[in-house]
Amino acid sequence: MICEVLHYPDNRLAEKSKPVEEITEEIKELAKAMAETMYKEDGVGLAAPQVGSLHRLVVIDVSGPEVRNDLMTLVNPVIVSSEGSCDSEEGCLSVPGYRAKVKRSETVTVKAQDLDGNEVTIEGEGLLAICLQHEIDHLDGVLFIDKISRLKRSMYDKKVKKWMKR
Repeated sequence: MICEVLHYPDNRLAEKSKPVEEITEEIKELAKAMAETMYKEDGVGLAAPQVGSLHRLVVIDVSGPEVRNDLMTLVNPVIVSSEGSCDSEEGCLSVPGYRAKVKRSETVTVKAQDLDGNEVTIEGEGLLAICLQHEIDHLDGVLFIDKISRLKRSMYDKKVKKWMKR
């Protein structure tokens, strides 16, 4: 089942997600639908708030674009350590038509659960580290455009207002 992806400035994107208390069939179905949606939209990550669900749940697959064979589903992910700094060119399925440079950590370690409730630890660098940080930000109600300069943000906001008038 493909989900509708919420687009900025939808206020739900700014809400903080709640921890998943129990991995139910509903959570597993949501994760499956999120993965299908991410692949359909040619994304590398998708967080539950982007499809209107305030659960701490993300799906990530940076293996593409031709072959997608490394799907990670993370329940209640938390960054436990980070190192270094890099500028990354980012876009977002919830922020269509815009890309910008964002300062991120170069490497991250994330602890989470998989859909079977097992604890997993992921050491991410490069695109994976950036994607993990980007998706976990969504769980805290933070978009990548919240991390850019005021000038760039106001320019994007003006574009969005024009699009909404159409």
